[in-house]
Formats: sequence, structure tokens, C-alpha cells
Amino acid sequence: MTILALTGGVGGAKLSLGLVHILDPHEVTFVVNVGDDFEHLGLSISPDIDTLTYTLAGIVNQSTGWGREEESWDCLAELKRFEADTWFQLGDRDLALHLFRTGLIKSGKSLTEITEIICSRLGIDYKIVPATDASLRTHVLTDQGSLAFQDYFVRLQCKPKVTKLEYHQRIPASVSPAIKIDQISGVVICPSNPFLSIDPILEVDEIRSVLVERAFPVVAVAPIVGDRAIKGPTAKMMRELGMQVTCAGVARHYRDILDGYVIDNTDSHHASEIEALGMRVRTAPSIMHTLEDKIALAGACVDFLDELR
Repeated sequence: MTILALTGGVGGAKLSLGLVHILDPHEVTFVVNVGDDFEHLGLSISPDIDTLTYTLAGIVNQSTGWGREEESWDCLAELKRFEADTWFQLGDRDLALHLFRTGLIKSGKSLTEITEIICSRLGIDYKIVPATDASLRTHVLTDQGSLAFQDYFVRLQCKPKVTKLEYHQRIPASVSPAIKIDQISGVVICPSNPFLSIDPILEVDEIRSVLVERAFPVVAVAPIVGDRAIKGPTAKMMRELGMQVTCAGVARHYRDILDGYVIDNTDSHHASEIEALGMRVRTAPSIMHTLEDKIALAGACVDFLDELR
């Protein structure tokens, strides 16, 4: 039996690193958002998969939480000389991975197969799986029109006002074949942006339906602490979408799929409001500065799953 960890971005990668320190490879599968994926300069780029891959391989840029450590930027400098699009900055080592992935896609391999190959080459024993092999893309409806995710997030730095999120699919998105639905023993939703990282995963019908009809516990870690987002535009988006910017506001967003919710100790005053939604609450330090913080929070999540069973 296997725990699924639904993740996307830096916050999710931090908790995932904690999970690999307490669970064996056969005990956890990391299901990663692909709504951020896009094509740039002719290359297929999977930012959330890459962030988790670099993190578990021990080669992530520690100061940013994304990208490669000891990166160089010679190719980017040359692209600027040619006045190419460089708003999405790609380092030389990062480019090597995108070139490798793009070549494998052109040879006919699926994103699931490619991610498995990359993990093997980087010495990662844990299973990192895209939520789907289909082309699923997040579009952000804003006061500046409909924007592809990376245009909103990187090029415009999340400045436009958000009115709605849409998840575009060229074909119906079926779950990645590497996700063994019948072997799930529990699910952890990492503290990633609910709209940009987790909702695209839930757009895969089989994933949402198995969570709604679940025969196993599901817990989430709040991405909001003290009425502020740990990282990224979560709080800004919640305000613009007319939501309560608290950990309870995110719990309400997930209410049909959660059995338990982990909130920071400082937010314990929200516990009764969250419990009224029909879920159990666990308080724990949830700001992950150190490896020890990550391991402790991961342990709290796994213990909570055991308790809810």
C-alpha cells in the first residue's frame, strides 16, 4: 500500500523531502502538477516536476528552492544578444534537462516514462509521477484577459487581478498509468498553491473521484499561516477570488476531499471553524526552514493518516 503525496512547487517539494526521510520508496508516490508545463524556445518544460526532481536529487538551488545549484547562464546571455525571449530564465544545467526531455518526447515517450528515466539518471529511488500524460494547461482569467500560467506567474509576476482559473485539455486527461489507484493507503496534499498546483491535479477526473469516494484518509497541510501565504501568490489570489484569507478558507476549498487538516500552531484559533466543516484538525509547526522542520511536519502528516485510519 502506498501514500500519494499531491504536490507542486517549492512548498510541496519541501514537505516531499521530509517524506522521503521517513518513508521507503515503495511507501510513497509523488503525484505532481503539470498545469504549469509549457513550451518555450522549442523546449518542453515541466517546472513543478523539475523542482521536485532537483530537490530529491539534492541538486536544487537552496536559496531559491527551484532551479539548479551552481548554475551558469552563458546560453541565456547569448539569447539576449539575439534579442530572443528571455523572460523565462533558463540556466545552462537546467537547459540540459529540457533538451533531454524534449528529445524523448519527440521520440514518442510519455511524460511518465520520461520522468522515470530522469529520476533513474539522477539517482532518485522514489517515484515521481505527473498527474497525467495528457496536455493539461492552467489559464488564469484576469483583468488583463486570459493568460497562460507562465505569462501570469513569471512574465507578469502575478500582478494582474485574478477572476477565475481554467484548466485547458486537448484530450480528456486520464490518470498517469504509474499511479496505482487500488494500492492507495492515504493521501497527503502538500502546502502548495490550491489553485495553481493542486486544483490542476484534481482536474484529472479519476483522481478527484477517487478522493471524493475514498476508502482511505486524506490530509492536507495549510499553505496559509497567520493569514498569509508562506510563499507565492496564494493569499493575493484568495482575496481577488473573494475568499477568506485564512487556513480555514483553504480548508473550505478542499472540504469535499479532506478527512484531516494540518495547521500551524499559531492558527489554532481556527480549529473549531475547520472542524465544523467535518474534518479533524492537527496543529504542528508548519514553516519549514530546516531539514528537521521538513521531517517533523512529514512525520505529523503520516501519524495523522495512521490516526484517521
